[in-house]
Amino acid sequence: MLASLGFASSALALEEIEVKVGATHFPPYIVRPERGADTGLLPQLIEALNNAQAHYRFVLVPTSIPRRFGDFRQGRTDIAIFENPQWGWQEIEHVAVDMGLEDAEVFVTHLQPDRDEGYFADLSSKRLALYSGYHYAFADFNPDPKYLAERYNATLTYSHDSNLLMVQRGRADIALVTRSYLSDFLVRNPKSNGQLLTSERVDQIYHHYALLRPGAPITGPAFARLMQQLRDSGELLRIFQPYRISVSTPQED
Repeated sequence: MLASLGFASSALALEEIEVKVGATHFPPYIVRPERGADTGLLPQLIEALNNAQAHYRFVLVPTSIPRRFGDFRQGRTDIAIFENPQWGWQEIEHVAVDMGLEDAEVFVTHLQPDRDEGYFADLSSKRLALYSGYHYAFADFNPDPKYLAERYNATLTYSHDSNLLMVQRGRADIALVTRSYLSDFLVRNPKSNGQLLTSERVDQIYHHYALLRPGAPITGPAFARLMQQLRDSGELLRIFQPYRISVSTPQED
């Protein structure tokens, strides 16, 4: 009997391996995690991962755009989710797992009779509203605020809502947001429907990856299998499709 209890305790311990997931403000994926908020797509994904199995327990650890690299290196987080290796991770050792999720960064302007897709072709004479710290393809992924302000006449903020409202009110010419964020914004601000023009031009495709720290308590292949399990069950579609984020099966290398 004692042996059975010991075996049960060991099994329970194996079922409760904690995996720390970095939570960076990146709406609509995660919204103000440092304030204890549990809104956004990442908390939904974490809940689905925990419900799908009993071996790992994924927990959110608040971090920030600049701090996430140090937290990852120092083991405060084990996984960075909704990332791309190009976004400042080139010199940081990691294992990348293709999540099979794609979003896109698009250009948005105030809808006016003389504006069409051609308005987005030349950014040099436009006033841009950008999110501070983000890596934009049109700027060669250089997030330096001084560079963006001087080279692209950019105003940098910490609010996509503010950027879109600046455009809507004529205080900026173009804002850049993800399709997922714009979709969420229009649901929350129905009066903005019909006032904004969205480009066919895409600044970059957000092909999302999970980046795992070397020595993390879960391996890349194990995490990929969990993602495939959610894909097969329809959970990924349920979570991401309403935000116009495409869900597909990653191509094997």
